[in-house]
Amino acid sequence: MEKIYVDHAATSPIHPSVAEVMLEVMKNTFGNPSSIHSYGRQARRVIDESRVIFANSIGAKPTEVIMTSGGTEADNFAIVGIAESYQHQGKHVITSQIEHHAVLHTCQQLEKRGYEVTYLAVDENGQVSLSELKAALRDDTILVSIMYGNNEVGTIQPIKEIAEVLKESKAFFHTDAVQAYGIIPIDVNDLGIDLMSVSAHKLNGPKGIGYLYAREGVLLAPRFFGGEQERKRRPGTENVAAIAGFKQAVLIAQENTLEKQKQYINFKNMFIKHLEESSVLFHQNGSLENSLPHVLNLSFPGTDVEAMLVNLDLVGIAASSGSACTAGSIDPSHVLVAMHGKDSERIRNSIRFSFGLYNTESQIIHIANEVAKIVKRLTKV
Repeated sequence: MEKIYVDHAATSPIHPSVAEVMLEVMKNTFGNPSSIHSYGRQARRVIDESRVIFANSIGAKPTEVIMTSGGTEADNFAIVGIAESYQHQGKHVITSQIEHHAVLHTCQQLEKRGYEVTYLAVDENGQVSLSELKAALRDDTILVSIMYGNNEVGTIQPIKEIAEVLKESKAFFHTDAVQAYGIIPIDVNDLGIDLMSVSAHKLNGPKGIGYLYAREGVLLAPRFFGGEQERKRRPGTENVAAIAGFKQAVLIAQENTLEKQKQYINFKNMFIKHLEESSVLFHQNGSLENSLPHVLNLSFPGTDVEAMLVNLDLVGIAASSGSACTAGSIDPSHVLVAMHGKDSERIRNSIRFSFGLYNTESQIIHIANEVAKIVKRLTKV
């Protein structure tokens, strides 16, 4: 039985050339980047060259890239760093109800410390309202954090338009671009982004490495204390091998961005077409037109998400509910609750399929056929 992985939004398989680069660095570039001898300088060169690649990939300056352990740390650093640095200007933060928990839980911690947080609602497609954002802005608003593309349903937010709204405000604009980076082109200057979080393991890089883009002049209170790495913003001996692997993953992603986009959109269309031809009842969560090309979230009326996932796994298909699984139970997706309401059947029967490296058209057709069989069997029962 062929095993097929369509859960790339959760994590992606490491690209073979990324692994090769990392192994080479681990074997031959083991010096501490802070050391002044040749071993240290060699490691420092790897980091410096990687930082330039990261900066160029988003139209930023190398000094605006801060290495982190991943997207969660980058989100925490951006939100708490701004909150602590600019609390003299206000203690109000705006975010949305469908953010990743790395943002939501950080905002909840700020609330415990006396900050006020406004959680913007979204429409049935998962988009925030610009008019509601404008209405929520206050004189004491210091930060707006809205994700670029949603990890569960793929909805892309109007990032450039949000930045335009904020031009008349002193609030900084942070976006969690973990799902979008490497999939769609991003230029932080063109879009008006002040801070942006990304992670390597979503684009066939290693786990445990990411970075935070912080526009020049933006102050960030450090979260860790120790050495003077990352221009005194994020201390700790750098993970040189992971950084080198991340660099390689970014270079690979940039080689064929448009081709991948077309391929994933084709996968979506094929998937939906085969389900329709199989007379399977389903609803899409979010829209095809305004979503990340690799994420497809479908609701199957009359089914149960756990039964669907188990049955898919039994035939070798790895998909996801898009929400947190804890101790064998699946919590209702806060994203789907925000989009459709807490009483909607969709929060109990929606599956996320997310595409990436090694997926093929024949696999997509096979998955659609298996999904059709499972849905018909479960709804008949």
